[in-house]
Amino acid sequence: MTRTGKLLLLVVPAAVALGVAGWQFWDARADTRVALPTHVVAIEDIEDSVSALGALQPLEYVDVGTQVSGQLQKIHVQIGDKVKEGQLLAEIDPAVFQAKVSAGEAQLLSYRAQIAERQAHRRLMEQQLKRQKTLLEARATSQDAYDTAEAAVQQVTAQIASLEAQIKQTQATLNGDMANLRYTKIYATMDGTIVSITARQGQTLNANQSAPIILRIADLDTMTVWTQVSEADIPKLKLGMGAYFTTLGRSDRRWYGMLRQVLPTPEIVNNVVLYNALFDVPNPDRELLPQMSAQTFFLIGEAKQVPVVPMSAVRRTGGGRRGEARSLVRVMEDGKPVERQIVIGVTNRLAAEVRSGLKPGDEVVIEPQAPRGGPRPPQRTPRL
Repeated sequence: MTRTGKLLLLVVPAAVALGVAGWQFWDARADTRVALPTHVVAIEDIEDSVSALGALQPLEYVDVGTQVSGQLQKIHVQIGDKVKEGQLLAEIDPAVFQAKVSAGEAQLLSYRAQIAERQAHRRLMEQQLKRQKTLLEARATSQDAYDTAEAAVQQVTAQIASLEAQIKQTQATLNGDMANLRYTKIYATMDGTIVSITARQGQTLNANQSAPIILRIADLDTMTVWTQVSEADIPKLKLGMGAYFTTLGRSDRRWYGMLRQVLPTPEIVNNVVLYNALFDVPNPDRELLPQMSAQTFFLIGEAKQVPVVPMSAVRRTGGGRRGEARSLVRVMEDGKPVERQIVIGVTNRLAAEVRSGLKPGDEVVIEPQAPRGGPRPPQRTPRL
């Protein structure tokens, strides 16, 4: 064998080996490039909801103020105390109001004494008038004397009437002074808990222009969630729909209620129109406190323990009964993606409930570039 022949015997097998290795390399790259991301259908809970931020307030509370001016002499409660309706909370210095009451009572006594005097004088005048009448009938006195006696009776009667009117006026003033004296003792108007005290003992309160607030009583057994919902989400809310929230300190616990009211007057914050949506939750263990932040969710729809697929695997086709929608997914069968029609129910931005067409364990294809059922990207075949 020539030297050239020997060289060919060495080169040809090496070239064949390199070709086989190259084909395996490109084949492996091709398999990698056409591999499809998939997701296994599982049994899960799913919900569609409107989320918003809110704050907690007591359902029932009252700001307790004073109706009279004066020095706040004594506060009998502290923040956190539980109080009953009618319990004494605070006292205003009563000295000035007690003096007015005493003066009014003394004035009444004076008027009543004057009335007693006038009534005695009238009885005397009436007797004199009676004698004058008898004498006049016997022609033993003059008509002028009789008229004078009659006028004296009418005069003293008028004086008595005037004193009676003054008594009524003084009594009315005294009633007001006595009411003000009672207002110096401030009582609880409801059962509840003292949640704030805004005045200080020894402080002078001026009630001439507005009623100064001393403290707030709140019933913490039921709390109201005041949630600010954007105008875009308001049409999704319906009175009576379910709602729940979590707090910053207990993100693992949910408190449930039902939407009670949407206030018609919005608040505008940084050019964003927000409406207050309210719902109540029981608070028997007093774990919820006023002004706590609440991450709130209003439930548009929910399903428990149902097959769920990612929305990125679903392509909507329309049709179906109310609350359902027909859609398409690609399911892996024998290692190949096959289109299958399914019916979905509750959906949100991430997942969809499967009413029919799939079962747990099915492997569906995820299409990142078409999460909402848009056109699929073309499959590229690697060059060899």
